[in-house]
Amino acid sequence: MAILKKGLAGEPVRRLQAKLGVTADGQFGPGTETALKEWQKKNSLSADGIAGPDTFMAMGLYELILLKDGTRGTAVKALQEKLGVTADGQFGSGTAKALMDYQKANGLKADGFAGPATLAQMKLFKEVTPETVKMSQVSTAAAGSAPAATTAGAAQASTGGGLRSIWDTITSILK
Repeated sequence: MAILKKGLAGEPVRRLQAKLGVTADGQFGPGTETALKEWQKKNSLSADGIAGPDTFMAMGLYELILLKDGTRGTAVKALQEKLGVTADGQFGSGTAKALMDYQKANGLKADGFAGPATLAQMKLFKEVTPETVKMSQVSTAAAGSAPAATTAGAAQASTGGGLRSIWDTITSILK
């Protein structure tokens, strides 16, 4: 998961809601969607009610950025430029391979996911700092019983000691 949209729940949703000034219950429902669309429109972003890397960057929620296969936008384009691959803004297999090569060469988990730990190492965005990496982690107790597979590769931000990616808290509220 690299985006937040209606039907999802978890700590990333709660942080988005707090930034939007709506009730931060951690459940992405119609009220959150409406508030997000309004925020996106006011800030000249695509008002689709889906929060992805470009929305997170514009909101200052750098701890929620997770670039992976299928992600699109200016954040992906910046990553591609840094990696020296075709910068079309669409994260595909070529970007994943170049990213894994970078991760391997720099002592990171070579999983092809660019979360805060990788982005901080790359110094891709000045706002993604070691503090951002800490903010992108939750204790395994706080993450609850959400399966680690909820976000493949999200553990790249984990430093052990009972910490894992904030994305591991995401669940679906739709049945």
